[in-house]
Amino acid sequence: EQGALLALAATAYHALAGGALPDLIIGHGTLGRLLARIAVAMGAEPVVWEIDAARRSGAEGYAVVAPEDDPRCDYRVILDASGAADLLDTLVPRLAKGGEIVLCGFYTAPISFAFPPAFMKELRLRIAAEWQPADLDATRRLMDEGRLSLNGLITHRAAAVDAGAAYETAFTDPNCLKMILDWSAAA
Repeated sequence: EQGALLALAATAYHALAGGALPDLIIGHGTLGRLLARIAVAMGAEPVVWEIDAARRSGAEGYAVVAPEDDPRCDYRVILDASGAADLLDTLVPRLAKGGEIVLCGFYTAPISFAFPPAFMKELRLRIAAEWQPADLDATRRLMDEGRLSLNGLITHRAAAVDAGAAYETAFTDPNCLKMILDWSAAA
């Protein structure tokens, strides 16, 4: 279980290490929480947007708000962990001129956006992929120093034989942050 979370934390670190620290993180699922925790450990004070009220709890050193409750339009760096391919047009007006949006979620649909507002903001767009060995090392250091916790992220567990129901829960239940399948009986 900790290995799965460590890999996801290294992926979050990879997204953060590629540029300036974020002012805004979109999504408060497991990846969004890890992004926020690591950003705080690195000295940032991010705001996290979450549309689902059930997922707004559990913040550790940062604020989680509904997007409509946030009036800011001067974010320098926005990290999107939502995986919502149609979100860019909502985020661009929230950027400061020359701001950056980092796509670090998993997107199943093509991403497109209206060019004129992005042009006016001089949008910089970056895509963060999977972690690299240096990201894993840096994540381990944060954990070893007590600056990063992986606690409270695994909310559900299921036997591997129940994978069908587990996947249904993982993708439809907003209370499921991270589902872990137990393969010990299948070995």
